[in-house]
Amino acid sequence: MQYLRLKEAALQTHRKPKTENRKPSFIRIGTRGSALALAQAGLVQKTLQDRYPDIPVELVIIKTTGDKLKDVPLAQVGGKGLFIKEIEEALLAGEVNLAVHSLKDMPAEIPDGLMLGAVPLREDCRDAFLSNRYGSLSEIPSGGRIGTGSLRRRVQLLHLRPDIEVVPLRGNVDTRLKKMETLGLDGLILAAAGLKRLGLGNLPKAFLSETEMLPAVGQGALALEVRVDDAAVREAIAFLDDPATRVATTAERAFLARLEGGCMVPVAALGQVAGDALTFTALISDLEGKNLIKDTLHGAPEEAASLGARLADMLLNRGGREILSEIYGRPF
Repeated sequence: MQYLRLKEAALQTHRKPKTENRKPSFIRIGTRGSALALAQAGLVQKTLQDRYPDIPVELVIIKTTGDKLKDVPLAQVGGKGLFIKEIEEALLAGEVNLAVHSLKDMPAEIPDGLMLGAVPLREDCRDAFLSNRYGSLSEIPSGGRIGTGSLRRRVQLLHLRPDIEVVPLRGNVDTRLKKMETLGLDGLILAAAGLKRLGLGNLPKAFLSETEMLPAVGQGALALEVRVDDAAVREAIAFLDDPATRVATTAERAFLARLEGGCMVPVAALGQVAGDALTFTALISDLEGKNLIKDTLHGAPEEAASLGARLADMLLNRGGREILSEIYGRPF
């Protein structure tokens, strides 16, 4: 019964066009070329190959703007969409017929002609603490230095530990681990899901709970993007959609859409489904983590989108509008 309710709620949150009962003759998956992106796309590729042994499934590596701007903080160049734009263009052009993204990299608005065909079961959505010196974030002494490339993590770190320095850091896991040594950092904050998908789940010294650090919208979830008019591929990947993950991330993305959010805006959100209930928590912060506004709402799974938008309005009315107006440099 719970599964059926969640499935019904998930279907209500994204409209599927009518489909035709046929299989695709091939599946070409567009993906970035990073180790994590290939690991994620490879998981989808293997699952599809196991399900459809008679259908060729190929990975097509596409270099994105985000891959080219390796040393520039994402907040300075717009952030959201930097890791998917070229892949979406290839999808629209028919060069690939499926794209696999990290859902947290996707803007709230999806281009005309494309849709989220499936949101698979979410991996660990928490942030992880890595260090060669300390066993937890609380052990770092005053004046310590933590590396992260995320504005969301920066503000929450400063809110928790205003006595430490947050150092901007980008690159893949190996690059960041090396920079931790060369820059003399006391630790790093990375996504637990990425580490686990890379087989590096043994590296973290601690995992940060959502009460310590609320994750990014969609963190830990994958997005399988398809063309709206490609009924065959839509049907082929439908079995990969996880109803609870779809519901939770629908609330998160509705929150993001209401705030016009991207990587230049310090927001965070997490939907959690238990039984027939959806719990949704979100926050808005100023750039220094001093004014952090956070709250939680509860509702039914079928209310996911409205719940996300409603909590966004609540936080805006409690001071979030002034924060975003200052960040955007215009009235919000």
